[in-house]
Amino acid sequence: MAEEAAQEQQTDPAASRPVRCIVKLGGAAITNKGELESIDAASLRSACAQLRQAMSHGGAAGKVVGMDWSRRPGDPTGPVVDVEGLSEMGGLGLDSNFVVVHGAGSFGHFQASRSGVHKGGLHSTLVKAGFVATRISVTSLNQEIVRALAREGIPSVGMSPFACGWSTKQRNLESVDASQIMQSLHVGFVPVLHGDAVLDELLDCTILSGDVIIRHLAQLLSPKYVVFLTDVHGVYDRPPSDPNAVLLREIAVDENGSWSIVKPALKGNKKGVEISVAAHDTTGGMETKILEAAAIARLGVDVYITKVGTEHSLRALKGDTSSEDWLGTVIRSSR
Repeated sequence: MAEEAAQEQQTDPAASRPVRCIVKLGGAAITNKGELESIDAASLRSACAQLRQAMSHGGAAGKVVGMDWSRRPGDPTGPVVDVEGLSEMGGLGLDSNFVVVHGAGSFGHFQASRSGVHKGGLHSTLVKAGFVATRISVTSLNQEIVRALAREGIPSVGMSPFACGWSTKQRNLESVDASQIMQSLHVGFVPVLHGDAVLDELLDCTILSGDVIIRHLAQLLSPKYVVFLTDVHGVYDRPPSDPNAVLLREIAVDENGSWSIVKPALKGNKKGVEISVAAHDTTGGMETKILEAAAIARLGVDVYITKVGTEHSLRALKGDTSSEDWLGTVIRSSR
């Protein structure tokens, strides 16, 4: 069903403008996962600043037009808006043809796991209350990320999958309305989506992860490349906390979905990649990321996974990962 909807929506004239990049801001990269609902402000600022650099025409930073005109708690005065100056500007000087999807990190996972939202069953008062609590948490993070992007002069608009009518059937995407996303791109906005609690045709409800959202958007929008920004340098052959962990530089995906490690050649590791998932993570953790990245690569779209706030993340956002000194994981089709 979701695939059929994607084919229909691709004929919309608003989708004719090619999307340059879909960016995933990993929850572990922009929040402090050990602290409930705690944003890693430095990492988020860095990610937003690098996104602006990647969007800037010719790589020039240019004037930042702040778009967060709200008064924050503790601010002594209200925001100052240069109405006359903005009226005379010819444009922002940005290639805003990006889509941002972010994970929840320390937002949402606690509420979802404690209530069992990901398992379904809205007849339960606990699950129903948890559904509400989860959405309050993830949408509050979405607003903070949109504000951080807006302060960098990126014309961002938050979009929740639940509110846009996205739903699942047995946890698989069943109904998707991407018309707002495509129309927003068409007029120069940067849509900012997030993992969300959604309705499920058979289970009543579940959690739709940001990684699944990205895979569907890649199918729908055919971006030039996709970037996953994480708290580590890429995909390792075992948990990166292991001192013997090896960074996998390139993974090739076959047409049937199976994948193999191209670089480096691993000796004595017949298991390939070991996966660890945090107990509170209701979205599948790194395993889901690899599987969804592989599905994107099968579409002919390269996927770059690297650490947020580094020179390597900036280069990935610009699509510049070809040199040997770039540090991260490239997942691409073997064709």
